[in-house]
Amino acid sequence: MSMAQMCILNVGSENSDQIKQVFQLNEDQIVALEVSKLILNQEIAVLQEQVQELIKNHPQSNPDELMVFAKKHKDLEDQMFSLTITYDQKLISLFNEKQYERYLLLCTKANRTPIVKLQE
Repeated sequence: MSMAQMCILNVGSENSDQIKQVFQLNEDQIVALEVSKLILNQEIAVLQEQVQELIKNHPQSNPDELMVFAKKHKDLEDQMFSLTITYDQKLISLFNEKQYERYLLLCTKANRTPIVKLQE
């Protein structure tokens, strides 16, 4: 499923304040959000460095090399998306029933597929 179809919060983005307000996060949830944001951004930065190395060093002089390059680049992009989903899922799993209902409602309005809460 593509990022365009998933109903992501993107805890690693600059949306933290909006997430806090929309879902009326309590103190523990705010701490979890901030910690997740920090860790996620560190992990994404490592992958972004790998993308830059790939762009700089991978041969791209013929169609076969370009195909290999494209696959490696897509794999790194997929890893970043997967990390985003994982950290969103961790936060969503801390939502109480009302917060999760609000999340589901917003996803429905946006015609996006919600992320499932982790089992308790």
